[in-house]
Order: sequence, then structure tokens, then C-alpha cells
Amino acid sequence: QVQLVEFGGGLVQAGGSLRLSCAASGLTFTSYTMGWFRQAPGKEREFVAAISRAGDNTFYADSVKGRFTISRDNRKSMVNLQMNSLKPEDTAVYYCAADWRAGIATVNSKGMDYWGKGTLVTVSS
Repeated sequence: QVQLVEFGGGLVQAGGSLRLSCAASGLTFTSYTMGWFRQAPGKEREFVAAISRAGDNTFYADSVKGRFTISRDNRKSMVNLQMNSLKPEDTAVYYCAADWRAGIATVNSKGMDYWGKGTLVTVSS
């Protein structure tokens, strides 16, 4: 059974940092492009960042480029999202997801094979 479990969310002031992590199990981790998505209240789920199977290529949404960094540890089957210079508009539930077919530029919220249950990030102004 495939499981993706996110952790590291919480409340932070604007300008602060948080590090999200996602632990994967039940799948061949290195076969999957991994992504982070987020969903704010009343909005659709949106792409945040993706990382290639080997971890050597990354892709970001324009809204987080330069502030967020995605990384993965294939030995531990984990993917991380370092979030710096957080803004109130970053407030959302953040989801980890895995896709067997897509590359980092083609991952999308409708095509991912597996999803975690999400972790809430709240950025206060």
C-alpha cells in the first residue's frame, strides 16, 4: 500500500521559514517524479514545485521561485520543501504527490498517481 505522509506544517509569521517533508512508502521511490501542491481556502489546488527522479532537476511555480526549494533523499524515500520569505498568500494545505509518467514540467494536479493527506501552513501578517 502506497503512503505519502507530509509533516512540518504550522504557523509562522510573514518573512519566516518552514521546512516540509514527505515520507514515502510502498512504492519504488526512484521511479517517481515528486511534486508539492497547495490548496488555499476557496481555491483550486495548484502546483508548487517538482523534482526529477534522480533529484537533479527541479521546476517551480512562478509564485514561489527564488523562495522555495524542493529536494529529495532517495535513500530515505523522502522529499522536502524548504520555504523561505513566507507570505500570507502562501497560507494553504500543502500536499506531496508522486507521478510515474510525468516529467517535472508536466506534473499537474489531475495526473498524479498518489497523494498525501496534506499539512497546513499558515502565514500570519
